[in-house]
Amino acid sequence: MAENLFPNVNWDRMWEATVETLYMSAISVVATFILGAILGLLLFLTSKGNIWENKPVNIVLSAIVNIFRSIPFIILIVLLIPFTKFIVGSMIGENAALPALIIGSAPFYARMVEIGLREIDKGVIEAAKSMGAKTTTIIWKVLLPESMPALVSGITVTAIALVSYTAMAGVIGAGGLGNLAYMEGFQRSRNDVTLMATIIILIIVFLIQFVGDFFTRKLDKR
Repeated sequence: MAENLFPNVNWDRMWEATVETLYMSAISVVATFILGAILGLLLFLTSKGNIWENKPVNIVLSAIVNIFRSIPFIILIVLLIPFTKFIVGSMIGENAALPALIIGSAPFYARMVEIGLREIDKGVIEAAKSMGAKTTTIIWKVLLPESMPALVSGITVTAIALVSYTAMAGVIGAGGLGNLAYMEGFQRSRNDVTLMATIIILIIVFLIQFVGDFFTRKLDKR
């Protein structure tokens, strides 16, 4: 049945491309979660009225986040070609997409982390301070646990954006379903290949959303 509906699809190649997309997405999501959480925490902690209040540092961090968050991803890939070649040694293949994917999405997630942290009741933080809690204790025992539903919800949105980024990266040779859809589908006028790649990307997105929503509901104590 599938062979009749999708006569031009090489299923082994489609599976390989799916694995490449999942690999790029998974590595990028983990790196983005870590870097974005650190950046978001620093933005929050150095802002006015918080533990590490430091206006110059906060301005610089905000500027960096805003600049990289504002650059369209396809342009960012081109801008990062020298850096990517230095780090990875090539602009072809799934590993070549990772620097742009991480640098493009970490600032986006950092803002979500900052917003999540700002929603925490100030009284909880003040109570921890009044009990003599160290900054590290406040971060690990108050800030992160209290904002965890927002952090998970934010990384879910970011992960979905990353899947679409991998498709864009594929157009310039980074591998994955985007590359397959463009090279084997669009350029050779094989619409069934493009359609199948799109269906698989949608399935991945729906699964990410389902898992993200599940954990957000579990973590939300309200």
